[in-house]
Amino acid sequence: MTAIIAKYWPSALLSAVCALSFPAQGEEAASANSSPDFGGPDAVENLIADDDKLTPAMISKRLYQPWFDWKASLTEQTGISFGLDYSALYLASNNDAGNANASGGMVRFFGSWDLIGRGTKNTGALVWKVEHRHRYSDFSPNEATLGPYGYVGFIGAPFSNQQERLTNLYWRQRFLDGRATAVGGYLDVTDFADTFVGGSPWTGFLNLVFSTGSASMFLPNDATLGLAAAGMITDNLYVIGGLTNAYADPTDPFRNSFDRYFNDGEHFATLEVGWTKGQERIYQDNTHLTFWHVDDSVQAGTQQGWGVAFSHVQQLGDRWMPFLRGGYADDGGSLLQKSIGVGFLYQPKSAGDQLGVGLNWGEVNETTFGPDLDDQITAEVFYRIQITPQFALTPNIEYIDNPALNPENDNLWVIGLRARMAL
Repeated sequence: MTAIIAKYWPSALLSAVCALSFPAQGEEAASANSSPDFGGPDAVENLIADDDKLTPAMISKRLYQPWFDWKASLTEQTGISFGLDYSALYLASNNDAGNANASGGMVRFFGSWDLIGRGTKNTGALVWKVEHRHRYSDFSPNEATLGPYGYVGFIGAPFSNQQERLTNLYWRQRFLDGRATAVGGYLDVTDFADTFVGGSPWTGFLNLVFSTGSASMFLPNDATLGLAAAGMITDNLYVIGGLTNAYADPTDPFRNSFDRYFNDGEHFATLEVGWTKGQERIYQDNTHLTFWHVDDSVQAGTQQGWGVAFSHVQQLGDRWMPFLRGGYADDGGSLLQKSIGVGFLYQPKSAGDQLGVGLNWGEVNETTFGPDLDDQITAEVFYRIQITPQFALTPNIEYIDNPALNPENDNLWVIGLRARMAL
């Protein structure tokens, strides 16, 4: 199916939709354009906008103000916006199988350069993100989850030991006064498929069951070659579609990527249809269905599959944001084949603190892991403490009932602590 789609997509566009993120503070993302774009909280331009955003209560607390003044001047003069951050994560659990602790960190350099239409709503920009991901302990959080913890899922999935890697390198073009966006190049699928304001492992929920696909969607590695486009069909109805390589290596992204995209037929396709109260409310009030399909691969040893994810998020007043999310997979190499999650985000004050509470039920994908494994129940609570506008600490606690691959434990408690500095 995706090979047929690939044949008729315009080959001049290369890769993914860049990002609209609903800011964690519950405010509309600031950017050069007044109209929001389409994507997730970790998409580069949304990430920059959120890190640069200040509420009146935070201005007097901002450290390194001359640095941010210089960055703003650079953007005004050249159209170049960029950010730099460092994040760290520590996990501890009551895992009886040993290796209960895991930790790791990453540094990221990301930015965009408006080269077409500066000062208008129809800008064209080069977007990039490069990273170094490393572990501090014997296991990174990414390795510990499916490894010693025996949990079918990921807690802090990006915190791996991949070392140097590319995550984004693409062209982003806006059309129709910001009501439509197309991207092409090296993309991160989680920037535009089934995004959720609380799903960022850097600033929101740490567990993948509360992020893209609710752990029931196949996800390509980041820096996968592809195309994506999004637009408002009416004032309330929007659509987002993408077609990328299904299998990629972000540590060596340029090796055979074009050949695999155009010749091998190993694609990952998504189509999302959603409803919002208005484009300016797309993060706060959003209901969508995301359909996906992945081709099989001899190289990766996986078989084709398909599925659907759903999401409903609604903001109630200025503080509360309840959500209901989940998905279904038919093969395709996903972690779970059925998943349902419910919870809420709460904004206690305007300075950036946030509480998140989530509960998920998941049925393990028997094609991926084998039959007769227990269903898993996952609960997570986090509280992000915005100590300064640029530095946050986020303690969290997770309870996992029946970790499916852990015969030593009927349940697990996992305690985590994240730190993030953004410049």
